[in-house]
Amino acid sequence: MRQRLKQWGCYLIIIILLPYVVTVFLNGPSITATSHVDSTYVKVKTASGEEVKMPIEEYCIGILAREIPVSYKAEALKAQAVLVRTDVYKKIKEAGSDTVLSDEFWTTKQMEDAWGVSKYSKYYDRLKRAWNETEGQVLMYGENLAVTPFFRISNGSTRDGKEALGSEDYPYLKIVDCPLDIEAEEQIQTVTIEDMDAEVTAFDTAGYVTSVRVGQENISGEEFRTTYGLASGCFTLQKYNGKLRITTRGVGHGLGMSQYTANEMAKKGKDYKEILQKFFEGTELKEVAEILIDTE
Repeated sequence: MRQRLKQWGCYLIIIILLPYVVTVFLNGPSITATSHVDSTYVKVKTASGEEVKMPIEEYCIGILAREIPVSYKAEALKAQAVLVRTDVYKKIKEAGSDTVLSDEFWTTKQMEDAWGVSKYSKYYDRLKRAWNETEGQVLMYGENLAVTPFFRISNGSTRDGKEALGSEDYPYLKIVDCPLDIEAEEQIQTVTIEDMDAEVTAFDTAGYVTSVRVGQENISGEEFRTTYGLASGCFTLQKYNGKLRITTRGVGHGLGMSQYTANEMAKKGKDYKEILQKFFEGTELKEVAEILIDTE
């Protein structure tokens, strides 16, 4: 009886494994290969100035949490994940494996403070999913990792890379119409500061300020924006009641991807690949594992 049970057991195993054996014989074994590059550890400078090592995934999700509203659609979050990954690997490739990355990122504590402890897990999972579903993907232009800037809302169009950066090395950073940005709640903002002798002396094609005269000195529009904490690099100056009134359009520097338009595209069913092609025309999505980067 025992011998017969053993025989039946062997027959059962053969029956179960037979389809797999035939498949392997005909097609070879099925192996899913993943690069696992996003688990690589990198050196990071924290807000306190301390240098620590952490997985690229943890660092970049912290950047995502800080830089884009977590309530945005999944495809917009995926597009942002690719931009962040590309930027980080570009810095590693250019500066070497010992480089200390210094982009600001949110820690778990900062995420909990911003989202609330009760929503932390849900929101973190949204960002982690966007990261994982684009695992290893970066934007390339030719043989090089692309420059991948982004900002919140444009003044109605993005800026030309040659005008904004003063170089012809970024032909994929073109003026892109973003009409939906004009409807954004934060599109127009006004601040008033102490009066000064200042005037805008030059704009680029997209309407962003490139030069401001302050007294006898000429400074860039971005320097003026940073100095006075302006929402956008697109602004006008006006004397008003003994003060200087500054009216801005959009939020951010205006170069690269408009997160607001990316989210609106995602609402209309566009995927992250279509979003990236809109803002970085001529670039290609590739696996970072194809690029020889020694991060150890």
